[in-house]
Amino acid sequence: MTLKLDLGDLESNLGRDLGRSNWRLITQEQIHEFARVTGDHQWMHVDVERATREIGGPIAHGLLIASLMPEMQGEIVEVTGYTGGFSYGFDKLRFTATVKPGQRVRLQQTLKSLESRGDGGHVVNLLSTVEIEGVERPALVADYLGLYYFPQDRAA
Repeated sequence: MTLKLDLGDLESNLGRDLGRSNWRLITQEQIHEFARVTGDHQWMHVDVERATREIGGPIAHGLLIASLMPEMQGEIVEVTGYTGGFSYGFDKLRFTATVKPGQRVRLQQTLKSLESRGDGGHVVNLLSTVEIEGVERPALVADYLGLYYFPQDRAA
């Protein structure tokens, strides 16, 4: 169930574990499609024979795993009541373990901080961990940022 948080809820839930998304299966087909779209055809991702021979099998692009985060986040939390907002990027994005085709991943998020900006916006920082099913080390850890403007911010 998706948590719906407005500005007041964000302020009162700092430090809270917001939950986890559903598991997502990573397939070789997704990896090939990501390579096609991005032009990143590194052999360790797309050459199944060579990757199997040299590193034990192909691995997903780290950025493919990161690109799944917005959809997975939608299953965890929805910021409400804003009049404008967008993804503000990442801080400290780290790929800490490889993901292989056939593995499943999910997103876990904690509300790390909320910063008011001088222009009336609020930066929401979600400590985000993409877990790999059955693997202790996560695929990635990042501070995932969103910038939101709430109605009272515009009234000045």
